Amino acid sequence: MIIGVPKEMKAQENRVGLLPSAAWQLINRGHEVVVEAGAGEGSGFPDSEYADAGAQIVVTHQEVFGRADMIVKVKEPLPKEIPLLKPGQILFTYLHLAASEELTRSLMASGATCLAYETVEVNRRLPLLEPMSEIAGRMSVLMGGALLQKHMGGCGVLLGGVPGVLPGKVVVIGGGTAGVNAARMATGLGADVTILDVDVERMRFLDITLHTAHTLYSNRQHILEMLPEVDLLIGAVLLPGAKAPKLIDREMMQVMKPGSVFVDIAIDQGGCAETSRPTTHQEPTYVEEEVIHYCVANMPAAFSRTATQALTNVTQRYVELIADHGVPGAFESDPNLRGGLNLFDGKVCHAAVAEAHGLPLMELDG
Repeated sequence: MIIGVPKEMKAQENRVGLLPSAAWQLINRGHEVVVEAGAGEGSGFPDSEYADAGAQIVVTHQEVFGRADMIVKVKEPLPKEIPLLKPGQILFTYLHLAASEELTRSLMASGATCLAYETVEVNRRLPLLEPMSEIAGRMSVLMGGALLQKHMGGCGVLLGGVPGVLPGKVVVIGGGTAGVNAARMATGLGADVTILDVDVERMRFLDITLHTAHTLYSNRQHILEMLPEVDLLIGAVLLPGAKAPKLIDREMMQVMKPGSVFVDIAIDQGGCAETSRPTTHQEPTYVEEEVIHYCVANMPAAFSRTATQALTNVTQRYVELIADHGVPGAFESDPNLRGGLNLFDGKVCHAAVAEAHGLPLMELDG
């Protein structure tokens, strides 16, 4: 199989879909790897490392798509990339289709077989999403803490406080991978941390492992009670493959302190606040209801080398499986990969995506 690795076109997206070491492994398994010139430079992997691994370096985006049987990316294709896809061609990347009907319908029209990293599920875990959730969770505290600086428009609160001064208050909504990593970073800084979730067993786990963080059952009333005092609010809610629930409406945002910060990690799934809208690393923030919003849809790209290494650690096995056996054979070898199939032959194969856009669901045989 010919595996194509294009340079990411999304704004400030410096990750790359495949490491040179992963390209070497694929080539030694009898496959070809075609890499667009400069694809790895943003992560610190120059073309020479891919060439040394045996990959073919090509100049144009079009040539990568034109030659490849499978495209391995990081983020969803942009509108100008979708016409490059061919019927039956395999696209393996983060897609987040439930958040965009336009992207879903465009990819349906392409006829490509689209597998999404974020919907591959193993024992109720999302192993291809977890590394990016870990990075985004940790980043949310770094970025939120920086935005609280007065010259950044924040309220001037240092999250860790100092002797004689109380620490800042951090509220994390969602106790999954991103939420746990956010809470760990915030407690590590010495902040006063509360994490909300609806899974009581999960809260017991959080109570045991986070030690100094508080846990609270997540509902509208409890969130409203917390918001007037919060300095940094982090939305880390996830419904696998589906739109994020809007847990914070504009009225709730209005009770937050002027200069407080809201980081919406769930923005790539539509965001968990009524006031959320996607931003980029070039213009990462905006202010709504006197609250600074940080809603960057590809947060881990800021730490592109770490993120690329972490991503390839978990995706490489599945890329090899698809390359060796094709999609049907890969499903037979590892049935968990079936959860990643979002679109096939112009039809939706994932229930959450179909429900989000009112589209018919194609049932898979076997």
